[in-house]
This record gives sequence, C-alpha cells and structure tokens, in this order.
Amino acid sequence: MHSALVRVQNVFGFFTTVAFVTAIVVALSVTVIPQTPTASLELRNVQVVKGRPHYHSPKREEYAHIKFDLDADLTSLLNWNTKQLVVWITATYPSRIASEPPSQAIIWDAIINSESQKNPSTPFTLYASFMNPPKTSTRAKRTSKPRKPEIQLAPSLLQFKNSKPKYQITDISGQLSSTSNVTLELGWNVQPWVGALTWTMEEGKGWGRWRGIKGGRSKAFDMPALKVKGVNPEAVKGSGKPEKVAEASPIVK
Repeated sequence: MHSALVRVQNVFGFFTTVAFVTAIVVALSVTVIPQTPTASLELRNVQVVKGRPHYHSPKREEYAHIKFDLDADLTSLLNWNTKQLVVWITATYPSRIASEPPSQAIIWDAIINSESQKNPSTPFTLYASFMNPPKTSTRAKRTSKPRKPEIQLAPSLLQFKNSKPKYQITDISGQLSSTSNVTLELGWNVQPWVGALTWTMEEGKGWGRWRGIKGGRSKAFDMPALKVKGVNPEAVKGSGKPEKVAEASPIVK
C-alpha cells in the first residue's frame, strides 16, 4: 500500500487529472474572448482558357484564372490558445445539372501561424537563449546609422490588390465558360493548442461573444466566354511545368 510503485502511480494519476482539468479550462476560456472578423473581397479580373491538366494529358479542359482584391482583419481570431489559422478563398457557382448542389473550388489559401507557434517558449529554447545571448560589438554600435522603423502589417491583416490566384480552377465537366452567378467567399479554420476546431461563421450568425464575418463575399459575376486569341502562354496548361489546379466539388451540407 505504501510501496514506491503505489506512490508513483498516485502522483501520476494526480498529474493526469490536473492536466485534463487544465486543458478543459483552457479550451473553454476562449469562448469569452470576442471574435469580430471583417473582410472585403472583390473580383478584379477573370479569364477562361483551354488547356491540359498535365503536360502528358491528351484531354483539353477549360480553366478559370481569377484575380481578386482582399482586405481582411482576422486579428480577433488569434488568441493565446490559437496555434494557427488556415484561410482560403473559394469560388462558388451553380452546377451544370440543376438538381445537384452548387460547386465550390479553392483559388487561394494560406496558413497564419500565431506568435506562440512561430516562437515557442519551451524549456529547451529558454535554456538556449540564456546560454547563448545575442552578441553585439561596441564598434558596430558606434558606426551603425539609425534606421527608419519599417512598418509591417500583422499576419492576421490580409491586404492584396489585384492578387493572382494560387490555383486555377476547373470543373468536373471540363466546361467553365459563360458560367453565371459565381461568387468568391472567404473562409477559415482556427486550430487551437487545446480544444475543438472552429470553422467559418457566416455573417448575421453568432454564438456568445463570437460574431460571424462581416463581409467576406464578393458580388456575383459571370464567367466570360472562352478566350482563344491573345492568351498569355503562362496561363495556359500544357506549356512547360504544370501549374496547380483545383477541381470543383459539390457543396454537401
């Protein structure tokens, strides 16, 4: 009853209980932090060209090259329990068959790491910084000229003007030209250190102190007709190294 093994088991059991309770408190603590993301997403340019998904593929399909303007403030999504934030922009359009749900394809995505993820504070990093402090010579201090402070935006502030897409999109039918009622939407996924994943909350919805995104959706537009003449060779599939392609898939809710 009072052996060393029993005492070790008791200590380990107490430790796991405390760790489990602490994890629950940490996961629930973020619900009291307000979340009010805002975004403005606009279409800048769209082109539909025809090419091959791979340089060795004999089949030619239609691809859409969509440029956009994005101005988003996602700072409220980052808190002390956030590990990273995955952000993406999707193009949503009706399917060719009326009975099927609308199709959706990603044209751009990014991963925003939190400060704790970029500069983790572990016993090893603290020990390394203590044992190896940064060295600066006195001569360099005397000769160096004062530099103007550089203005850098926070990683959660996204500002893009006439940005190129990361992925050109295609449809499973191979046709995209003259598609109507296409919209661009901003979405995200918050990955915490402890707790459940949270996804995009639409405008007008809310839960506690969390509010849905304000904006984040472009006006509806139509895909142009197939561009044949005067096409930029870099935008056409099948010439040189293949670019990334995102294939549309139906939205299942």
